[in-house]
Amino acid sequence: MSILIALIPAIAWGSVGIVTTKMGGSAAQGTLGMTIGALVFGLGTMLIYVLPVAGSDYAFNPKIWVVGVVSGLFWAVGTAGQFIGFKKLGVSIGNPISTAGQIIFNAIMAAAVLGDWTSSRMWLFGLIAIAMVALGAYFTSIPDANAPKQMNIDFSWSAGLLAMLISTLGYMMYFVFPNLLAKIGYISASLKAGPHGSADGLYYMTSIVGPQSIGQVVGALIIVIFFMKEREIFAKATWRNVVTGLVWAVGNVFMFISAANPKIGQATAATLSQMGIIVGVFGSIWILGERKSKRQMVFIIIGVILVALGGVVISNLANI
Repeated sequence: MSILIALIPAIAWGSVGIVTTKMGGSAAQGTLGMTIGALVFGLGTMLIYVLPVAGSDYAFNPKIWVVGVVSGLFWAVGTAGQFIGFKKLGVSIGNPISTAGQIIFNAIMAAAVLGDWTSSRMWLFGLIAIAMVALGAYFTSIPDANAPKQMNIDFSWSAGLLAMLISTLGYMMYFVFPNLLAKIGYISASLKAGPHGSADGLYYMTSIVGPQSIGQVVGALIIVIFFMKEREIFAKATWRNVVTGLVWAVGNVFMFISAANPKIGQATAATLSQMGIIVGVFGSIWILGERKSKRQMVFIIIGVILVALGGVVISNLANI
């Protein structure tokens, strides 16, 4: 059951690129609309679950709010970069690059800083798996001179890759930050356990979601207004992308629950959450109609298999 719960983010997050493309709008409008959707879900989680179960003293603990808001700011950077990358590269190319970057950075960060990998054997197979993921991402983005011409007038390798790098760093910090601050002692063991002494940190991780959503909106507004310089902030496309935010938020809650579960752990939860590459890549081709040659499809299939296998190896390192 724990593994099935940990796979929910993969389905939700793998659909984000498809949903936001269907909703339309600029990268800025998609970013802001998504954060509004996340805000609705985040505050709903706090009001419906956290306050009744954990109590107001815990839900409004200043340290939890600091962690949540800062994590949300990092997320806003990651989301803005990802949406720009999708616009520049297309979802079928941008999704596997983003996925591979997050798997690699999150796994290394969780293993090296949070201590999820505890033996030389785990490190050996973990690094092999990371190499598989990187190779798989490369295969999914191999160009073909005979492929159907790109219809995307904004297509740019350099701008797209830079956006994805910024996105990866933002997402990595958003994901690792809550457990990192618990690791260094800012969040005490008793605070992480919650009012009822939960061993899996469920209260801590769900309590973060509300303030995190506020940080997401604040971060998105800053990025959209001052960096993207979007003029039509609250256009129709912005409100349509609230749906994108709700889809993402479902994955977010289950991802943090899985990361707090000792049976799963940070590195495994991060990896399984990125298996949405299968949904994102093939969904963008079949649903969004992004055109690929037969040669590209062969490499895409091989690449997705490599990423998935690498993810499976990382998620089972404790059993190797």
